[in-house]
Amino acid sequence: MANLPDKDKLVRNFSRCLNWEDKYLYVIELGAKLPALDEAERQVGNLISGCQSQVWIVMHTDEQGRVEFHGDSDAAIVKGLLAVVFILYHQMTPQQITELDVRPFFAELALSQHLTPSRSQGLEAMIRAIRIKAAQLP
Repeated sequence: MANLPDKDKLVRNFSRCLNWEDKYLYVIELGAKLPALDEAERQVGNLISGCQSQVWIVMHTDEQGRVEFHGDSDAAIVKGLLAVVFILYHQMTPQQITELDVRPFFAELALSQHLTPSRSQGLEAMIRAIRIKAAQLP
């Protein structure tokens, strides 16, 4: 996550986008910054159901009890949305993740109203899966 912006910078960068096309390109750019996912992590247990695209999310806690995220998708825009979700949950504990509803951030970024219904459903599936996985972490 070192090469991704923090939440405040993400909001500032989105506010500088003049139109939906700029935001769309920025989301794709964010996805391209996600580190590659190991082939060993591309397993059924990490695959998120409810997404039209293939999406893998891997989560574990670090020494401080904060959740670290790794993930990938076979669709550029979905991978970018995954990066945005990871930024919003960055440096949080499993409990903080289960308690935080990130959906308002997508409205604040003016992304929600521009997503197709299938992408909105996929985004919802990613958020739901992250919250469920967080609840299962130590």
